[in-house]
Amino acid sequence: MKKKQWQGWGPGEPAEQYYLVQPRALAGGGDVRHISEFLRASGWRDKSKTGGPLLMESPDRFVRVAYDPYVLPGGWTIHGRADGANAEWSAHLGWQTPVEIVAGLTDALTRPRSAHAPNVWAPLREQNWPTRFVGRDCMAASPDGTAWMQYHQDVDGSAMWWSGAQDKQGNGWTANFTPSTPMHLVQAFSAELARPDPVMRPRGRVPHSAQIRTWSVSVKPSQLNAWQQNRITTARADAWARNSARSGRPGTTARPYTPVGDARPRR
Repeated sequence: MKKKQWQGWGPGEPAEQYYLVQPRALAGGGDVRHISEFLRASGWRDKSKTGGPLLMESPDRFVRVAYDPYVLPGGWTIHGRADGANAEWSAHLGWQTPVEIVAGLTDALTRPRSAHAPNVWAPLREQNWPTRFVGRDCMAASPDGTAWMQYHQDVDGSAMWWSGAQDKQGNGWTANFTPSTPMHLVQAFSAELARPDPVMRPRGRVPHSAQIRTWSVSVKPSQLNAWQQNRITTARADAWARNSARSGRPGTTARPYTPVGDARPRR
């Protein structure tokens, strides 16, 4: 007798409680699969060891994305080998960096570079982040003062980007990029950092901070699975389109899905 294929959750599936958290920079780390599954669907190799930290490698083997929560200070390391156009570079992001912000950088690794010159400050100005100059340094801070992006230049001309977020209790994270980090990747990071829309976290995974705002939402498992699957489908479609372009076949790109639902203010 053939086994029936599972058709998903039935019409009576119970909803689960999640929270929309704002500002996103203080929402906590989140689910690392938001990044790893997108990279895997984009053709990246999973080089992780069983029971060990996450390690993903690009198809051309020039870039690696690692997440290790078992060491101090722990967090994300994105490392690029030197190639004909770029010197060796790396970015380090703390373990509490929201995965949606990390994905700004890692998603950009899977896409062709734009012909336009990158501008790290542009996404911040669009969201009305005040900018100030102190000597050779330039810094932009979010309107609520919880997150920042800073450019520092040494007397020898070498430069570094530094970012982070922190609440009044001292909880938060920092991120830094070596001087040779491609600027379009830093801009992709700053764009996600500056986005004003909230991110979603399950019950029990919302940070305890007086500086965040939360809204309770009811989410069915099938809805959550559909939103996650749509992101994976988008990655696969983009990878197929790139491969098709190389081989001369026409390609298509899926449009990302934005979930819409009722939200009740929690506080």
